[in-house]
Amino acid sequence: MARKPEKPPMPKMLDIDHDVIRQLARLLDETGLTEIAIEQDGVSVRVARQPGVRGRAADATVSVPAPAVPPVEQHAGLVASPMVGTAYRAPEPGARPFVDIGSPVKAGDPLLIIEAMKTMNQIPAPRDGTVIQILVEDGQPVEYGEPLMIIE
Repeated sequence: MARKPEKPPMPKMLDIDHDVIRQLARLLDETGLTEIAIEQDGVSVRVARQPGVRGRAADATVSVPAPAVPPVEQHAGLVASPMVGTAYRAPEPGARPFVDIGSPVKAGDPLLIIEAMKTMNQIPAPRDGTVIQILVEDGQPVEYGEPLMIIE
C-alpha cells in the first residue's frame, strides 16, 4: 500500500496590523498616489494600486508630448521631495506661502511642508540662494525624488 507524501508545514504568518494597511490604503485614496511603503522595526509594508483598477473615469490620464525643455532633474539647485506625501506651500490654509519665485532663502529656511501619514514635515532650503522656479502646486501629491523647487 503506497503512502501519500506529506505536505510541508505551512509557514507562520506575520502578525500584521491590518489597521496600518487600511490607513495606507486611505492615504492612497486621499492623495491620489498609486503606491506607498513604510518600514518599521524591520517589517516593511507596501500598498499599491494599479491606476484605473478602482478609480473613476476622471482618474484617466492622457499623455501629451512635453515641449523640449532641459530636464529640471539635472539642475544643480534642484530641491527634490525627500518623501511621499502632499505638498503645502504655506504653514496653514489661507496663510502666505513660505516662499515665492524670486524669494531669497538661506540654508535651513522652510520652503514648504509635506504631509505624510498625518505628520507635517518642513522641507528646508538646502543652500542659500533665490527661488527661481516652483514646480508644485499647493495641495499637490508628491512622490519621493519629485522636483519641488529650484534655488540658484
